[in-house]
Amino acid sequence: MRIKFWGTRGSIAKPGPATQRYGGNTSCVELRSDAGTLVVLDCGTGSHALGQQLCAQADGPVNGHLLISHTHWDHIQGIPFFAPLFASGGVWHVYGPRGLSSSLRTTLAGQMEHTYFPISIDQLAARIEYHDLVEGQLQIEDITVSCHFLNHPALTLGYRLHADGASVAYCCDHEPYAIAMADGRSPITGPDQRHVEFIAGADLVIHDAQYTAAEYPQKLGWGHSPVEYAVRVCREAGVHQLALTHHDPLREDYAVDQIIANLRTELADQGATLELVAAAEGMTIELGGHRAAPPTAVASVQTDARREIQAAEHTVLLHAQTPDLGQALIDAIAAEGFTCLRCDDEADVLRQIGDTPPASILLEHQPPTCDARKLIGPLRAAMGGQPSVPVVLVSRSKDAGATIEDAATDWLLSPFGEKYARTKIRAWALRSPCRWTTAGRPANEAQRLATLQGLNILDTEAEDRFDKLGRIAASAFSVPVALVSLVDAQRQWFKSCIGLGVRETSRDLAFCAHVVESGQDLIIPDTHLDERFADNPLVQEPPHIRFYAGAPLNLDNGECLGTLCLIDFRPRTLSAGEIELLHELRDLVLREILRKSD
Repeated sequence: MRIKFWGTRGSIAKPGPATQRYGGNTSCVELRSDAGTLVVLDCGTGSHALGQQLCAQADGPVNGHLLISHTHWDHIQGIPFFAPLFASGGVWHVYGPRGLSSSLRTTLAGQMEHTYFPISIDQLAARIEYHDLVEGQLQIEDITVSCHFLNHPALTLGYRLHADGASVAYCCDHEPYAIAMADGRSPITGPDQRHVEFIAGADLVIHDAQYTAAEYPQKLGWGHSPVEYAVRVCREAGVHQLALTHHDPLREDYAVDQIIANLRTELADQGATLELVAAAEGMTIELGGHRAAPPTAVASVQTDARREIQAAEHTVLLHAQTPDLGQALIDAIAAEGFTCLRCDDEADVLRQIGDTPPASILLEHQPPTCDARKLIGPLRAAMGGQPSVPVVLVSRSKDAGATIEDAATDWLLSPFGEKYARTKIRAWALRSPCRWTTAGRPANEAQRLATLQGLNILDTEAEDRFDKLGRIAASAFSVPVALVSLVDAQRQWFKSCIGLGVRETSRDLAFCAHVVESGQDLIIPDTHLDERFADNPLVQEPPHIRFYAGAPLNLDNGECLGTLCLIDFRPRTLSAGEIELLHELRDLVLREILRKSD
């Protein structure tokens, strides 16, 4: 493989006399396999010069693959200026992490809206295929690519590419999971160890190194690594060569020189074999041989290469006998820009299928009044057996009636919030995966709600006796957020709210609702890796939850009122001793709740 750097600056382009040697353009790396496969890693301002060279050297259209780590501007600003995308006849595949409410294409198109740019993304002449990725593995011609979530405020993927007997890992932007790891000396544990495993044995790692350990305390949560951390994880991983990149825009060439010199001296004193360079525009690295083994898949990757279809083209067929339920679905369908085709009865459902199947079908399923299961077979037959059309049963419970037939696609459980309904309806219509599952209702829900109301605690003023326990929990576990959450019929309400600026959220969004459903602890080390929560708006949008631990506030009769929960904005785990401490604090919270009601 041949790797060439076209942009190595972080955050904002900074060309000038003090950045000439290492470069002032933002992130862009060209990679070519021996077979000629072209992969461009990120498309910052450095991609402008790359695109010009590609077009100048080509006899015809240029084809290639573009891997976007994330959609912060310093990694996508070059897309409107990347010449191969304007050349008709070319084919480009664009890959990147998918968000909750918008596809990769929609996000990239945002910076080319009329307010910001005179040319829209639809005016690009090349044929462009968009692929929304999550963690896992995929094949790009002769190159095997593994995708790995990084620790950054935006949803960000690191990529490891294997071809020609060599392996390259691209990790930009990334921050240590454990703050103590910033100096590169503390033991590597938890998610940082997982990061080590991702880059283990690589011939070359291109790693974010925007700060030094001395600068890092003022940059916590900004999503970037100290140089000491990058060196430490690469040494631990047995990496052959490390290229430090994403240089701080305030870092002049002489300062980069000094950092590299100091690190090389330290490595030499320790007898380390890691080769260290600072990435510079124009630098080329060639890799070959059979040093690195092919990567193994950490999970099956979800790629979404669907054609971008305008929402207005879609029709959602709806059959709902319950007036309030039907109106809620009509409103959600309309809010997404889809056309709702309302069916009066079951016979009308079959009549309305017509020659063109709808984008999706929603059927109320409330046996014995309306049993949607008996419609699934005839529906599939009327559509020529097309399994791609989602048929969704809308019900109060998955247990309603007999077991669902395999031909049905999914459930939508009521009651539901508008945001959740809209998200799921859009996902079904566009054939897009949606990794967000709302909690069900426990069997004792009616009595549980009656007990909660009877405590006369909901919507009361904040009290120091609860907030004190919240502050102790936040301090004891070194988390930014600790909550005493009580789960009401349609919301979760916080009796104590340490580190979060709201007093309630929709129950659809609530992690704590899952605890109430099970009555058991719920610990999520990394929400990005959990199919129930990865697309939850509380993960994808502020406050960007990455870690959650909730202990149930269970009464002696088995009713669960809510949780004492911990939230962090970076992945982490809890030891057995920490879980025991969480339970002890939970018991104190429950005692205060019951004392108030006496």
